[in-house]
Order: sequence, then C-alpha cells, then structure tokens
Amino acid sequence: MTSFHSRRRLLRLAALAATATIALGAHAEQPWPEAKPITWIVGFVPGGTVDVLTRAFAKAVSDQIGQTIVIDNVPGASGALALKQAARAKPDGYTLVTVPGPVLFGQQQPEVGRELQAVGLMSQGPIVLVGGASLAPTDLGALIAAMKKNPQQWDYASSGIGTGQHLAGELFNQLAGTQMLHVPYKGGGQAVVDVVGGQVKLGMLGVTPVLSQIKAGQLRAYAVTTPYRIPSLPNVPTMSEAGLKGYEATQYFAVAGAKGLPDPVVARLNAAIAKAAESPQVQAALEAGGQLPGRMSPAEAQKFVQDSLRKFGDVATKAHIVLN
Repeated sequence: MTSFHSRRRLLRLAALAATATIALGAHAEQPWPEAKPITWIVGFVPGGTVDVLTRAFAKAVSDQIGQTIVIDNVPGASGALALKQAARAKPDGYTLVTVPGPVLFGQQQPEVGRELQAVGLMSQGPIVLVGGASLAPTDLGALIAAMKKNPQQWDYASSGIGTGQHLAGELFNQLAGTQMLHVPYKGGGQAVVDVVGGQVKLGMLGVTPVLSQIKAGQLRAYAVTTPYRIPSLPNVPTMSEAGLKGYEATQYFAVAGAKGLPDPVVARLNAAIAKAAESPQVQAALEAGGQLPGRMSPAEAQKFVQDSLRKFGDVATKAHIVLN
C-alpha cells in the first residue's frame, strides 16, 4: 500500500514539475520586439534610393517600437540574395527585407505572396532617365531621334537585371522604338559615377543618387517615369509630357518578412511604417527621392506588389529578358 501511494505522489509531483516548466518557459518568452534587435536587409550597396529610404524608415520605426534595427546590406543578383536570406529566416518579425519593385526573378527566387509576406509599403515614385551633360540631345524628342539614327551607340545603366529600372528601360525601348543596350550594376551609386564619366551614355535610375549631379549640371534629366512631376525636379517633364505617350513606370519599396509572420507583429509593423512616413527625416528622404508615402494595409501592399509583377512580366517577355 505504501509503495502504491508513493508512486501516486511521485507521479503527481512530476506532473506539477512539468506544468511549472511549461509555465516558466511561456513566461520567459518575451513579446515582440523585446527579445533582440531587428535585422532589416537591403539587397543593394549603400547610397542608392532603396538604401537611403530604408535607413530613414528603419530609424523612425525603431524610435516607435523601442528596439534597435540593424541594416544589413546584402547586394547581389539584383536584390535576390537579400530576398533569399529573408525568406530563410524564422518568421518571427526579427528579420525584415526591403523589396524594391517591380523586380522580376526566375521561378526559383523568393517572391512576395509565395515565400515572403508583405508587411506594408514604404513609398512609391519615379525613375528618372538621365544622361551625361555633354550629350548633344537636350530633350527627349531629340534623344529618341538620335537613338533611332544610330541605334547601336546607345546604352543605359540600371541597378540590376530584372529590376524596375531595367524594366523601365525596356518599356521605353518598346514604346519609343529604340534599341538601348542594358548595362546592369549592383546599385545606383556606381552606375551614377559611370554615367557622369561617360562610360555609359544613359541611366534609368532612382532619383536619390542622381539628384545632386542633376542640380550641379553633371547630368541632364530627360524625363521622369511617373505620370506626375516631382517637387525635387519640378522642371523635368514626365515621359508623356515629353512626347512618349502612354509611358508609365512606378518604382516602389515594400517591406516584407518570411511567410508566416504573426498577425499582431504584422499589424504593429504596418502601423509603425505608416507613422514613420510623418517623421521629418523620412519626409526629407521621400522628397529627395521624389517618392510618395505608401500607406497601404498588409493585404493591399501584397496585392499591389503581385499586380505590378504581372504587368512587368509582360514587358520582360516582350524584351526576351533572361531572368536569374
């Protein structure tokens, strides 16, 4: 009898101990984002539009949520390396990635809506077609005429194969009837240097890395790709205004994490991103890049990105672009 009661007592104590361990573990698990700093991955080198905007938003979001955000630049494969790293991370909200769009990759690469989950949209805005200040054509009409006269002599720089800048250039070729050769870079910074130096004649680039050179007279801006002019370049016409009717290409910057992020984390991050757009530092970065705040819900941002990929997938098919 004594042995029987002893065994029951031991089993009861073991059950209590197990319950206490589970409770202790649950209590020890800190709520997001208190456990550790957040890593925010950027798929391009520092200095370009995507890097500058991400850093501005990250600082403002960090101030709101009370946790450090570390920027990790992982350039390569037009941003695909960064997307891969984010897609492999644990979906706990401690790894984010900026998705610059539209960017097209081969089927083996992560995509928003598949391996990645949209959190929100930081901003959207134009790409600008620029050329060296010494080029003879002074407006878009003259430039197109010169490109048609000597089609093999013209090339343009972008931040990589399959990026929005590359696709904007190919859309230009399709609508203008030109044959510009694409020259991909790992980011806007070096591309700007080479366009200024004349190694590449033209650039389809974000506004941020070319703004100071345009204002200094080192680059000529022919047109912006959005259907509206931007405050930082008020005298630069839209493609449509400059004579290329029907042209429109918008560059955007979404925030995403690995698929499966907890709903409360997504909601808090989305609210923080929207609030960040009101901070002076983000507003300055948006104005410099000719960007408008995104202000979309996670579901809206995800649909926006997916619709854009479908649209520019058609451009890539017509241009026979081979994606990585």
